[in-house]
Amino acid sequence: MSNEDLQKKLMGETILKDSELFKEIHLIKQNNERLLMELNTQYHTKEKVLEYMEKITGKSLDKSVTISQPFYSDFGKHITFGKNIFINQNVTFVDLGGITIEDDVLIGPSSRLITVNHLIDPKARRGLNVAPILVKKNAWIGANATILPGITVGENAIVAADSTVTRNVPDNVIVAGSPAKEIRKILEDTESDA
Repeated sequence: MSNEDLQKKLMGETILKDSELFKEIHLIKQNNERLLMELNTQYHTKEKVLEYMEKITGKSLDKSVTISQPFYSDFGKHITFGKNIFINQNVTFVDLGGITIEDDVLIGPSSRLITVNHLIDPKARRGLNVAPILVKKNAWIGANATILPGITVGENAIVAADSTVTRNVPDNVIVAGSPAKEIRKILEDTESDA
């Protein structure tokens, strides 16, 4: 099964701990962990980091993408990057549900994008469900922010440092807090004072 087919199959499904799908996911996850250990245990040039990220994601990356070390993901194969992206150090992508980062996005250090949830039912708690994250063009995710499953961060939006995003963020706004709430609209002639 291709990575795209697997991602489609996961949407809206409950993935129980003893299922074949759960086992398949964990085999892919094991290989990803090996690649991430290789990536993160020594310094690499930008070009070498991109080589590793192409192995981790199974996709070509534009040379304009910059990913600082260390970088973490659980699954790896469900990450899609646009162009001219900057990801600072210690960022974590829990990407089983799919994470798409569009062009010109900035992601601050120690941010977390999480597409996986465990189940509420105590008897099935080790099971999973997933929902994708989309970060639209020119968005800025501040340091130590958390984006939860199923969230879209709008074009030009800013997620302030230390925020937890539990609802979609519209285009051209700044959100802050936990849970994050809109605190300001972004106007094109606004100075860089966020």
